[in-house]
Amino acid sequence: MQSRLKDIRLLLLDVDGVLTDGSIIYDDQNIETKVFNVKDGLGIRLLLNAGIQVGVITGRASKALKNRCANLGIENLYDGIHDKVSALDTVLKKTGVKIGETAFIGDDLPDLSVLKKVGVSIAVRDAEETVRKHADIVTNAKGGDGAVREICEAILKAKGLWEDIIDSFL
Repeated sequence: MQSRLKDIRLLLLDVDGVLTDGSIIYDDQNIETKVFNVKDGLGIRLLLNAGIQVGVITGRASKALKNRCANLGIENLYDGIHDKVSALDTVLKKTGVKIGETAFIGDDLPDLSVLKKVGVSIAVRDAEETVRKHADIVTNAKGGDGAVREICEAILKAKGLWEDIIDSFL
């Protein structure tokens, strides 16, 4: 799998259950809140700094997600999407990345169509059973609990970039 991760130029993510633990919180004013993992965020920034593109394809739209993507520098945001394969095709055309150079992390049934098309399909540890069975990789971490960071590091290590990143922090 390391050789396939080495070729990744675009990492796409679902949100609820991948970048979050799947919880959705509404306050008394009906404002939606999401909790994101800061370690996932650093992993995303490290990928972006290394020239690896990152995008989001998710069925739900929220201001919290838009704010998080803006904060991290994720420009390829496709939210409120019902046809995830169509969004995949759009982001591939926009970025010029080939399907075999693309990885996707998902957790539930709406993600299956994209997982079956990309070069490397990834499920978080607590993904729905069928999704895990269709994934090339299942993370050790749960969604919202460092699963994205785990994959970001794996991609950077496969590309031989991890030691230089560590050195930059020393």
